[in-house]
Amino acid sequence: MADALNLVVITGMSGAGKTVAMQSFEDLGYFCVDNMPPGLLPKFWELVKESGKVTKIALVIDLRSRAFYDEINDMLANLDNTSFVTTKILFLDASDEELVSRYKETRRSHPLAMEGRLMDGISKERALLNEIKQRAQLVVDTTTLTPRELREKLFENFKLKDVATFHIEVISFGFKYGLPIDADIVMDVRFLTNPYYVPEFKPLTGLDEPVYNYVMQQPATEEFYERFSGLLHTIMPGYQNEGKTNLTIAIGCTGGQHRSVAIAKRLGADLGQQYAVEVTHRDVNKRKETVNRS
Repeated sequence: MADALNLVVITGMSGAGKTVAMQSFEDLGYFCVDNMPPGLLPKFWELVKESGKVTKIALVIDLRSRAFYDEINDMLANLDNTSFVTTKILFLDASDEELVSRYKETRRSHPLAMEGRLMDGISKERALLNEIKQRAQLVVDTTTLTPRELREKLFENFKLKDVATFHIEVISFGFKYGLPIDADIVMDVRFLTNPYYVPEFKPLTGLDEPVYNYVMQQPATEEFYERFSGLLHTIMPGYQNEGKTNLTIAIGCTGGQHRSVAIAKRLGADLGQQYAVEVTHRDVNKRKETVNRS
């Protein structure tokens, strides 16, 4: 592989937050694998090296038995002697009282106490994990952490400089074809004068310069855009602080060909100066497709 493989082994006490951790690493762009049997790992590494496309992997390991634990230790020892893998162990912990409370709340059985006392299972697991906890590069006590706070802590420790953890999707659409069901914010721009009724603009779209300029040069457009973009810039940090990683902004006009496309194009360029933004024009060719079918 041209690039070194960054591997994070996520382990720790059952109920301490491994599911939240895995979801956080997925948002950080890691390829996540949950509870892969250690015996399959050699073949997995072969596939990773052959592909050359995966550079960040997070393995969630739940130690359920002594035999499983010994296999994991052997795996980690082998990785320590491998030049192409940089390995970090993340250990999630919590107090016995908090773990009991979480299990009672979810009504789940502890994996090491399926038919016994919950505390017996927690004690057995804690003893089993003690050695790997000592080897961990990062131990996080989640006793008093909310899921959002745990995500923030993991982002702080594992985010790479070139990875954006907050993404904005700007979509233009036509109301006649329905609202985008995944939209977080929807703005209706049908109040702007429609270029569709200008004969030379009818076959064009908001991506074409004449139509784009026509929309932007309307007196109502600039006032609207300044207010709308200003509002978005004001609220974006709030979404980030709440732990949201993806935000979809939908801009709609009648057919999704002229006005919404022009506004979405400008908004994408504007927000793209500060955030990771992707612009999609969902219905820009719908009218052409309908004409071709008729």
